[in-house]
Amino acid sequence: MNQKKIILVTGATGAQGNGVASALLRDGKFQVRCLTRNANSPKARELAAMGAEVVEGDLNDINSLRAAVDGCYGVFGVTNFWEHFEKEYQQGKNLINVVREKVVQHFVFSSLPDYKALSNGKFAVPHCDMKAELERYAKYLQIPTTFMHIAFYYENFVTFFPPQAAEDGNYYFGFPQGETKLAMASAEDMGPIVKAVFDNPQLYKNRTVGVVGEDSACGEYAATMSKVLGINIRYNYIERDTYASFGFPGAEELANMFEVQRLHIPSRQHHLDECLVMHPGMQSFESWLEKNKHLFFAQQKEAEYSIY
Repeated sequence: MNQKKIILVTGATGAQGNGVASALLRDGKFQVRCLTRNANSPKARELAAMGAEVVEGDLNDINSLRAAVDGCYGVFGVTNFWEHFEKEYQQGKNLINVVREKVVQHFVFSSLPDYKALSNGKFAVPHCDMKAELERYAKYLQIPTTFMHIAFYYENFVTFFPPQAAEDGNYYFGFPQGETKLAMASAEDMGPIVKAVFDNPQLYKNRTVGVVGEDSACGEYAATMSKVLGINIRYNYIERDTYASFGFPGAEELANMFEVQRLHIPSRQHHLDECLVMHPGMQSFESWLEKNKHLFFAQQKEAEYSIY
């Protein structure tokens, strides 16, 4: 009996990594090794119960990465700017260096477009630009890589950007996206798309795959929320400078992100079309919201910022 090829999933207890590990485990084609800082966490134990080999390690620790990557055919890599900030670059570089050292045959890396370059240097968006720099580094080393560019999470509407009640009886969400379409996807749909990438290396090595489940204007998302949740929800366009002045951590960076998207990313329909071929079960915003509307109501009182 042939031994299954091993795929290492980093960030296996996070939103993207957990979706990838779960999809690969359900499929059963590969042996799945999961890297986590705490092998005894509930999510790590769940992955182990599904059949994963769970190993402890840290993107800051080169030796733990070497041990985790050893013997792997493929690696899924994801870094977290919002947890580690400027340290993200070195963490990503550590992983990329070990992937090259261990001659991994297929590296799948969760990256993002270079927003500073898209805006001709006008707007810096570090959580995107840093990943783009890591993407350039992997290309420089000529590692056989597929880069994943996942869109704005549906989940953000029940965490960072929940609609807020106003005195007029309506609910509002807002940011500097304007009328430009906002590409979105569920974090959990990253898993089936990455599985398709690993299943078809001849199609996806050395290219970028965009993960998009819907590409619509914010007013359309508001109408969908109103329909599914049974309350009046409206989108409020907030200009970039106004949003940047709100003062919460990351306000200017997020303002820049939406402004670059408004001005320079008019549509990601081609990514959506490809995803529907790769994963016909890709969730639309409405189908995702129908399944998760309880999260919206449960977290309304826990919204961290008022954005209307």
